Amino acid sequence: MAVSELLSGKLLYEFRTIGAMVEIYCRAHHPLKPSKGVCVSCQEFLTYAETRLDRCPYGQGKPTCNKCPVHCYKPHMKQKAREIMLYSGPRMLLPHPIMAIKHLLAERQPAPGKPPEGVSNRHLRKLS
Repeated sequence: MAVSELLSGKLLYEFRTIGAMVEIYCRAHHPLKPSKGVCVSCQEFLTYAETRLDRCPYGQGKPTCNKCPVHCYKPHMKQKAREIMLYSGPRMLLPHPIMAIKHLLAERQPAPGKPPEGVSNRHLRKLS
């Protein structure tokens, strides 16, 4: 399971969800990975996802990626995320049933409006 030293609360839960999806994807698509964890390519993606979550302008109120009006991933990483989620999403129910159901319920929530220009999660922490 993915671990983060940067994130907490809802953002950490979202990171753990994408981590579980990456593990399912990597196990099926990269069989020659190290015996524990994920391959280097998938670990690089997880590190990128953690950074993007840490800088999310919505902070703890972040919607699911599918509903988010802000496209914060670079195009090639967005494509990789889409590929991982399309493969792993339907396969999450058996290994991680609670996580899968929580994610499906979160996707039903309406997305908040766009945040002000130039605001990041880090700015929100400083204001609090």
